[in-house]
Amino acid sequence: MFIDSHCHLSFPELAENIDEILANMKLNEVTRALCVSVELDKFPQVLQLAERYEHIYASVGVHPDYILRAEPTQTELVRLAQHPKVIAIGETGLDYYRLTGDLEWQRERFRTHIRAAKQCSKPLIIHTRSAAQDTLRIMVDENAGSIGGVLHCFTENLAVAQAAIEQGFYISFSGILTFKNATLIKEVAQKIPLDRMLIETDAPYLAPTPHRGKLNQPAYVKLVAQEIAKLRGISIEEVGLATSYNFRHLFRLK
Repeated sequence: MFIDSHCHLSFPELAENIDEILANMKLNEVTRALCVSVELDKFPQVLQLAERYEHIYASVGVHPDYILRAEPTQTELVRLAQHPKVIAIGETGLDYYRLTGDLEWQRERFRTHIRAAKQCSKPLIIHTRSAAQDTLRIMVDENAGSIGGVLHCFTENLAVAQAAIEQGFYISFSGILTFKNATLIKEVAQKIPLDRMLIETDAPYLAPTPHRGKLNQPAYVKLVAQEIAKLRGISIEEVGLATSYNFRHLFRLK
């Protein structure tokens, strides 16, 4: 019924209790989850989970926050993405909120990921925070729309969502959508087409209401679907079916 399109099951907070986490997924009708990579030296743990569990998938990429001695190369990303359980490149993108100064290295890293995604024909998982205009500009410059992907944990306004959708991208909502002060994001969830929408937890972060401030887990993605259903005046079953179909379509799954 529901799919968590973005979580970090390999992080210690979740990995050490993986059996309980997966059992909770099943109890809440969460049938699949995408375990997202944030740094290459820990990618083996991400891949190991995907290999061990049929309903868990992996991505490969380096988060824009990580300052590295050596940048990931296009060749390296493409090589690692050849594994059949790796279904996406990322997460990648831009983050001007946590880091300041000359961030050209961040923009170049983003371009490298886009080029790798196009080369290996796997969609992008894009993180953007306080950098929407540069993110959209680089997506256009690099023709990211030719491979597609998702703007995950969306926190921007409707205009940004529409610009991404025009490039063929999906918009993914996290537990932030359930927060009372998330007015702009609620508007986006109400107005964008349902066939361009995904749901996620970003676990172990951003637990939805009523678990806000606690450890997040994929089982809670159902609460994000519930909020979308409420905002749009439709059933939670319709949200679950639509976003699950969108996930399978975007990531080219049966």
